[in-house]
Amino acid sequence: MITLRLAEERGHADHGWLNSYHTFSFANYHDPKHMGFRALRVLNDDRVAPGRGFGSHGHRDMEIISYVLEGSLAHKDSTGTQEVLEANMVQAMSAGTGVIHSEFNGSAKQPVHFLQIWIEPAEMDVEPSYQQFAYDPAEKKGRLRLIAGPDKTTAEPAAFIHQDARMYASVLAAGDFLEQPIVKSRHAWVHCAQGNITLNGRALKEGDGAAISDESALQITGVGPAGGEFLVFDLA
Repeated sequence: MITLRLAEERGHADHGWLNSYHTFSFANYHDPKHMGFRALRVLNDDRVAPGRGFGSHGHRDMEIISYVLEGSLAHKDSTGTQEVLEANMVQAMSAGTGVIHSEFNGSAKQPVHFLQIWIEPAEMDVEPSYQQFAYDPAEKKGRLRLIAGPDKTTAEPAAFIHQDARMYASVLAAGDFLEQPIVKSRHAWVHCAQGNITLNGRALKEGDGAAISDESALQITGVGPAGGEFLVFDLA
């Protein structure tokens, strides 16, 4: 079964400096039909104006991943970490027992467009931690590139999270195709981040998502003039 979550049906908040779309209930947007999917709790599509951002605020017991599409994101937290995140870099934070952090547009001239992802952890009250690494953009072209998961040792660098969930990123040019089996009893969420794809014959445009249950495989094709960039979440 595939259930589409169309971009135009998401929650929306425009604060001037921040234009944000919420796939699931978040902040002042509350919809009991969209409180998350399995362990995936938040998927926000955020655009932040130059020089602006989120001031210091707290989190606990959540796995938080930032995925930059355009621009740069400056991060600072109470563990002493201070980094700048750009496209084709991974940032993951385990909030655990509690962490204070801020996120600002890293540029005074260009906007930043990024996805903010929260995954509920299987283990509470862990020691807060921060991970960041870069990868070659060619690594996600035509294939699923692991971004985060529960394995501490992986063939390619990937962020460790405290949950039986894996996040992949991929870019498919127009006409490119990939197929990913789904282990029986597991679920998936697909989010089209940019461009256009088809998922098991269904069209997804930028901002569209889909919940997948009781399917044997994902069959994804890049379509439109430039294909599409998308995320796949493999969920228990």
